[in-house]
Amino acid sequence: MEEPPPEQPPPPPAAPAGGEAAAAAGPEWNIPPNAPACMERHLEGAHYRADGALLLGASGLSGRCWAGSLWVFADPRRAPSEGFCTAGVQTEAGVADLRWVADRGILVASDSGAVELWELDENETLIVNKFCKYEHDDIVMTVAVLAGSTQAVSGGRDFCVKVWDLPQQTVLHSYRAHSGSVTCVASCPGKDTVFLSCAEDSRTLLWDTRCPKPATRIVCSACNHLPTSVMWHPQKSDIFALGDENGTVALVDTKNPDSALSSAVHARSITGFAFSTHSSPLLASISEDCSVAVLDSDLSEVFRNRSHRDFVKGLSWSPSDNALLTTVGWDHQVLHHTVPIPTGEASGVNCVKE
Repeated sequence: MEEPPPEQPPPPPAAPAGGEAAAAAGPEWNIPPNAPACMERHLEGAHYRADGALLLGASGLSGRCWAGSLWVFADPRRAPSEGFCTAGVQTEAGVADLRWVADRGILVASDSGAVELWELDENETLIVNKFCKYEHDDIVMTVAVLAGSTQAVSGGRDFCVKVWDLPQQTVLHSYRAHSGSVTCVASCPGKDTVFLSCAEDSRTLLWDTRCPKPATRIVCSACNHLPTSVMWHPQKSDIFALGDENGTVALVDTKNPDSALSSAVHARSITGFAFSTHSSPLLASISEDCSVAVLDSDLSEVFRNRSHRDFVKGLSWSPSDNALLTTVGWDHQVLHHTVPIPTGEASGVNCVKE
């Protein structure tokens, strides 16, 4: 069953005459300092913080210059309306990927070839740049924050995978183990030296930077097309989700990849995954077929939504309501989906009105 479009924020109330106008309008419509006046059309990513604040990355991909911007909304119901953001900032190029770093940091993969670290400041009304490093020789496609939040990994169209020390603002390791554009990297929960990468060379690699030869190829016969997205299972360190350009989703065991469970979930390329926080986590997937799917542990579909009108590019489960999934796409929509709760699971308070 398709959902209606997300509720639009109400217009600012009419201001009374005289000096009361600013006071009346302030609480409702108050663009923070340095926030851009307009958000670009193409929403590239969405991530909730533990307290429920929503981070958005946007790109303008249709003009002479590929601009971008970062946005934080304390109230996700207000996204993507610029006037109701908590903080926002313009970036020099499009935002290919982004992640929270602890509570205040924002790690960005830029179309300019830079890896950028931004930080919330001034009571979270400003987003200030901490560093901007051009270590890749082409667009940075993907970033992930490793366990501990002091290191990160990036992948780019230069075929390289790089491991970063964020406090020192330096590259610790640079690897060229792929022979195609790196499309996704994913950190392993609880292990700060272990991560995954996949690329347009058809290879999926398991990394452990403690090893002399840190990369091990994972060959999964269930996915016969180019891998496009990977994500670790939050509870099982040997299991990860793998998506390919044909829309197939697989749950892969790193110790026995040929035993992978797979399903043809989408009609086009997978663009992202997110596991829920349920005791038996649900797996949400998004795709260039403009749909959102939620699967159980057997990869059986429990929810599907086709309200997006362009590629779906970002998704995140709400930390305050485990039945609430938020997705964003190139159609500039921020949609909040209520997903059926598995038997025996309790839902938190729904913080976003449908």
